[in-house]
Amino acid sequence: MNRLCNSMEPRVMDDDMLKLAVGDQGPREEAGQLAKQEGILFKDVLSLQLDFQNLSFNNIEAIEGLDALVNLEDLSLFNNRITKIDSLDSLVKLQVLSLGNNQIGNMMNIIYLRRFKDLRTLSLSGNPIAEAEDYKMFICAYLPDLVYLDFRRIDDHMKELAEMKHQYSIDELKHRENLIQARLEDEQARREELEEHKAAFVEHLNGSFLFDSMYAEDVEGSKLTCLPGVSELLEAYKDKFVIICLNIFEYGLKQQEKRKVELDTFNECIHEAIQENQEQGKHKIAKFEEKHLLSLSAIRDESELTKLEKKIVEYSGDITELFNVLMTLEMQLVEQLEETINMFERNIIDLVGLFIENVQSLMAQCRDLENHHHEKLLEISINTLEKIAKGEFDEDLPDDVRSLFVDKDTIVNAVGASHDIHLLKIDNREDELVTRINSWCTHLVDKIHKDEIMRNRKRVKEINQYIDHMQNELDNLECSDLID
Repeated sequence: MNRLCNSMEPRVMDDDMLKLAVGDQGPREEAGQLAKQEGILFKDVLSLQLDFQNLSFNNIEAIEGLDALVNLEDLSLFNNRITKIDSLDSLVKLQVLSLGNNQIGNMMNIIYLRRFKDLRTLSLSGNPIAEAEDYKMFICAYLPDLVYLDFRRIDDHMKELAEMKHQYSIDELKHRENLIQARLEDEQARREELEEHKAAFVEHLNGSFLFDSMYAEDVEGSKLTCLPGVSELLEAYKDKFVIICLNIFEYGLKQQEKRKVELDTFNECIHEAIQENQEQGKHKIAKFEEKHLLSLSAIRDESELTKLEKKIVEYSGDITELFNVLMTLEMQLVEQLEETINMFERNIIDLVGLFIENVQSLMAQCRDLENHHHEKLLEISINTLEKIAKGEFDEDLPDDVRSLFVDKDTIVNAVGASHDIHLLKIDNREDELVTRINSWCTHLVDKIHKDEIMRNRKRVKEINQYIDHMQNELDNLECSDLID
């Protein structure tokens, strides 16, 4: 078998290989045919064998391409040419892993498997790693939740000995793992927090990010910070600017909560209205179907033609009456929901409008601060220019800064360019916020209206299908009785 494997070209684990394997190992009956017609969903696969049972898989050198198998519990890669255990991160539900008869030789591969908390069965026999003197002890120590190794149950005594032998190394590893886990959790918490801030349209306004971005591309403004008095001026400007940003941020979070409450209340009202209407419809249908069975029975038992025709007409009228009742209920619901949707639309637009108005007012305060800073900076710059011209300026200035003070136009243009950059950053952040929240509001309202249209169409279709079924049942019975 191994000679045969070695004579074959290496295989790459790709979608084509996985589809072939899943198709061959899937159900053979109708479900299997349906899967082939509709396409195989890798996320539904629980078990996969890429091993000696099919020789075409016997030359896999690297584990790859399994990311979509997120629910896989049992994986066999027996009898291949794999040298490293990796690229299984997405298989978080893995319970059984068979890697026997491969070329895995480094004991550090076992450390990688610690991330699979559900792993209970592992097979590595036939690998160079299995020849190591400490093979079983090492695996038992580093994979303490493992139940079966190489098709044999691990006894508790072996686990105790392994734990004692490798305790120091395991403690060190656990410490590193805890640090990594804490860092990952911290990063995840920051990502989630950022998403919350984005949902409120105030991300990066809870600090100096906007202020810092104003100076990140402001070459001239950065040069002027070395002028006497500018550093103190800039510090005071930044403190006040950041306070306004924090006010926008905190206000944004509060308004986001108000919008959320408004949306939750709306959804609850919609759900209750639909549920109440459906209950009324079910009650009407239940009463009809009680009478329906009696009506059909009476029609079947009637032998006199005149009375039969009369009963058929009466029952047909009952069906029409039910149709009218159900459609009336639906029209009442449509009107009720339309009123609720329109009220929600007005409320959410008002909330968004108020939010935009207040944010724009706060952004105007940022612009006022920038204008004040610009005036002060220009005043300091002009005074510096006059002192340099009179030879009264004793400070040493870098050459690139001194070059700005050759004449009044040059320094005025430099300060003006700095001012323009700052105002543009403020304007862009304001425009971004207003555009995004308006877009969110528009899409939300449009979706609500479209969802209601689809709900209504679906309900009307259901009513028509049910009534057609009742009418067809009557028509078939009528034909049968008339033939008799």
